[in-house]
Amino acid sequence: MVRSGQLVLDDFNLEVPPGKVTAIMGPSGSGKTTVLKLITGQLKPDAGRIFVGDIDVCELDRNELNAVRRHIGVLLQNGALLTDMTCFDNVALPLREHTELPENLIEKLVLLKLQAVGLRGAAQMYPQQLSGGMVRRVATARALALDPDLVLYDEPFAGLDPISLAASGRLIRQINRVIGITSLVITHDVAEVSKFADYACIMASGKVVACGVPDQLGADGNEIIHQFLQGLPDGPVPFHYPAPDFENQLLGNGGEE
Repeated sequence: MVRSGQLVLDDFNLEVPPGKVTAIMGPSGSGKTTVLKLITGQLKPDAGRIFVGDIDVCELDRNELNAVRRHIGVLLQNGALLTDMTCFDNVALPLREHTELPENLIEKLVLLKLQAVGLRGAAQMYPQQLSGGMVRRVATARALALDPDLVLYDEPFAGLDPISLAASGRLIRQINRVIGITSLVITHDVAEVSKFADYACIMASGKVVACGVPDQLGADGNEIIHQFLQGLPDGPVPFHYPAPDFENQLLGNGGEE
């Protein structure tokens, strides 16, 4: 798949097991967020198919796609709560927009979702009054508002302190077990993956280079996998973005003064 003239995904193939938590890891720019946009139909692949259950989202018209999206919860990077609305109203928004439920029932459902993430007491607070971890938890409650079958988490741990990070990972795990949904988590936090994910994949250069139980990903000795899991600056994934020869570009005339 090509975006803005750049090859983002190349011969990409991934199957997410239902009812489990799957983590997708990989260097920045490897195409992880693009995968989420393909699943929700925000992007269409240049070739191939994207299935959500038995439904090929590439074949859907706008109304059909919107119907499928109602069964997908999305936690965007940094939570993306509406700052002029309370936590309660942020979580209530999908219910008010996509259902005809009476307000008294919406109130009960919202309180249930906030209770699930430990923030029922913050219902009337605004996002700017919350910590980063609390914002993510409210956003998780909003993603769960319509009782989706699939939840997509885009970098849910970015910028969190160790305590909030551990709590967020545990929350993802607990939600998945209690509700029985399928979860797909984009993350860079290698150390946390084995604590919340049933399966994990590593992407590089637009491909899946490893997939399996988190603790066994580095077993085959692949250099890319080793570099990523160990956080090494040097390896198959270069530090420098492809560019012309530095000496020639800096000095000109083939490097001659």
